[in-house]
Amino acid sequence: MHLILLGAPGTGKGTQAQILVKKRGWLHVSSGDILRAAIRMDTQMGRQAKAYMDRGELVPDDLIIRIILERISRPDGDKGVILDGFPRTVPQARALEQALSREGHSIDLAVSIVVPEEELVRRLSGRWICRKCAAIYQEDSNPPKVAGVCDNCGGELYQRDDDRAETVRARLEKQKPPQELLDYFHVQGIYTEVNGEQPLDAVTADIAKIIDKKIDGTSNGHSK
Repeated sequence: MHLILLGAPGTGKGTQAQILVKKRGWLHVSSGDILRAAIRMDTQMGRQAKAYMDRGELVPDDLIIRIILERISRPDGDKGVILDGFPRTVPQARALEQALSREGHSIDLAVSIVVPEEELVRRLSGRWICRKCAAIYQEDSNPPKVAGVCDNCGGELYQRDDDRAETVRARLEKQKPPQELLDYFHVQGIYTEVNGEQPLDAVTADIAKIIDKKIDGTSNGHSK
């Protein structure tokens, strides 16, 4: 199973990815994380990526895809893979599909966690972080016992500049999945949306149903 998990910042995408890792033993692949890992390990592809980044240039799609394919080909990716942060564009999606096809695989599902923008702004602009231990609090869903004070270590809580409401909107516009990418996955017959305004457990249950339905369809020979 190769699942692309989509969602703007604040939708709970990262949380759901970690739940899938724990429950199903799948590999969570963040394009940013594996790029940094390849550079840190000083692999050949990591050195190539670093050269682009040092020049302030974007790492080419074909290089990112080669790094992703190398990572997911390891034994810990045998059960399933969650792709997070890639692809971001239709050309990237096409290139990834072609690369996976050469390995005998495909993109099986693209699941988008959908939350209205105003709710995302509320969630993200209500985030506070401890200066000492980096614990994260949310004003509504996970507030500290004492305002401005960390429950864990008593450290001062602060709000990052990019978590302020005026900057959150601009960040959401840049980082949300583009509609043309969602349309592309829809045409491929692999796109499904999940209501991210539900309680966390309900979102988890909905994603599980989508995955199980896909697995059942594949085992019965009805899937793409």
